[in-house]
Amino acid sequence: RTYSGTETEGQLLNSFVQYFGDSLGRKIKRMPLIEETVLPGDSLLTLPVVIIGNGPSGICLSYLLSGYRPYLSPEAIHPNPILHTKLEEARHLSIVDQDLEYLSEGLEGRSSNPVAVLFDTLLHPDADFGYDYPPVLHWKLEQHNYIPHIVLGKGPPGGAWHSMEGSMLTISFGDWMELPGLSFKEWAASKRRNIKSDRVMPEEIACYYKHYVKVMGLQKNFRDNVYITSVSRLYREKDDEGRSHQNEDISTQHLETEDGQKSLIKRNWEVRGYQRATDGSHVPFCLFAENVALATGTFDSPGRLQVEGEDFPFVLHSMSDFGAAISKGKLRGKADPVLIVGAGLTAADAVLCAYNNNIPVVHVFRRRVTDTSLIFKQLPKKLYPEYHKVYHMMCTQSHTTDSNQHSAYTSFPEHNVLSFKPEMKCVLQSASGLKKILKFSVALVLIGSHPNLFFLKDQGHSIGHHSNQPITCKGNPIEIDPYTYECTKEANLFALGPLVGDNFVRFLKGGALGIARCLAIRQKKKHELIESGDGGGEGVP
Repeated sequence: RTYSGTETEGQLLNSFVQYFGDSLGRKIKRMPLIEETVLPGDSLLTLPVVIIGNGPSGICLSYLLSGYRPYLSPEAIHPNPILHTKLEEARHLSIVDQDLEYLSEGLEGRSSNPVAVLFDTLLHPDADFGYDYPPVLHWKLEQHNYIPHIVLGKGPPGGAWHSMEGSMLTISFGDWMELPGLSFKEWAASKRRNIKSDRVMPEEIACYYKHYVKVMGLQKNFRDNVYITSVSRLYREKDDEGRSHQNEDISTQHLETEDGQKSLIKRNWEVRGYQRATDGSHVPFCLFAENVALATGTFDSPGRLQVEGEDFPFVLHSMSDFGAAISKGKLRGKADPVLIVGAGLTAADAVLCAYNNNIPVVHVFRRRVTDTSLIFKQLPKKLYPEYHKVYHMMCTQSHTTDSNQHSAYTSFPEHNVLSFKPEMKCVLQSASGLKKILKFSVALVLIGSHPNLFFLKDQGHSIGHHSNQPITCKGNPIEIDPYTYECTKEANLFALGPLVGDNFVRFLKGGALGIARCLAIRQKKKHELIESGDGGGEGVP
């Protein structure tokens, strides 16, 4: 197969030669990065780890796989005496080399993943109690612990943070958004950035993540402008000795069959996609990996109401689209209000954005204002005054209050959207079944987002807690081993961050710790096998 962009193809190949060094150059040149009709043999290069997603999850995992190791600081005393005693028992070992199940036993926090709670309390001791204790860890770069890996992302390092609305403050404090080894406050001070409060704008966080990759020397592991199209499991017949390879999308394969059928041996992963060149052309590639880590986050696919008329161009599903409509003056002078659907923080951001631009709002949401699960109930008023302002309006400026019928804001609690009409009207239904028709200038549906795992068979439905259902961060995260973050239903496939329920940067770092420890143990065993002469020699040792 031939391509006109031979120079681009060569650059892509050369980047991998430089990545692994001259000693592996010959293998890489034989590697079918471009040729999509060839399946790999044992002699071809296989990467130990491919990380899909270059947001904070992927960055943190790359940091640990690059050989950075956390140790208990010499003078540190953790406020939890039981945990501190455990840490003292193996002070000479890095946390990566310790028993994470033993260390995390008995800890409680705002994550359901025990290693996430452990790593968070080591980096931010007693943060949930309002304390600002320094981390009890210090970091060392140990080159011998480096595990070759590559991080693939659509944009620059930082992931979705580069595309978030820039005028809103983050829900978390700046310190909680930081990654290991680089204080956010010190970075901000060094850049002479005027951080006025503990909460910061997404653009600041995005810039910090991009700088982090550079200052930590991780750039060689990252490839930008990369789009994944498929992740497949390779397998072969057990007695075929590699002559007849087969390819199957990710699914649970039976390694032994009944009635004398040949058993199948699971092989490595095949990762296919394309890299977008500077001239806009697409350069296809095919990589092979012993392990794949999913770090894609959940911002790919906005939640949809699945109602009639939702595809009309005046029904938006993102804050960026709403912000663009405002900046272009499309809503200036409109008599009809903006219809905002949703009761989360993004919907609240949209209300504030409209309010600050003197745009009237009709706010529709399904829950009661007294519902204890509303996010506003979990936010201290002093720290989040703007969100409590929205919540106060939700409670006091309902459509049932006559005095507020012509207000700049009107809420419709306990209402569902039934349909959108082409004449820019919306049909609502109350909890009692009463229907209403409202006219609006633009509708904004902000009811959360879901990961887009289209590159996996059945979009990854088979690897969630509830099989054959879409993966969601709350209702159906990927099912993992709580200490290694390996998918329980697919060996050598790992997941971290929002995909396993950890939506906050504070907690996704625990996933990187669990995966790094698991891979370090396997790497050590592999080296021992190779040294004893029993290793298969497959992949990069």
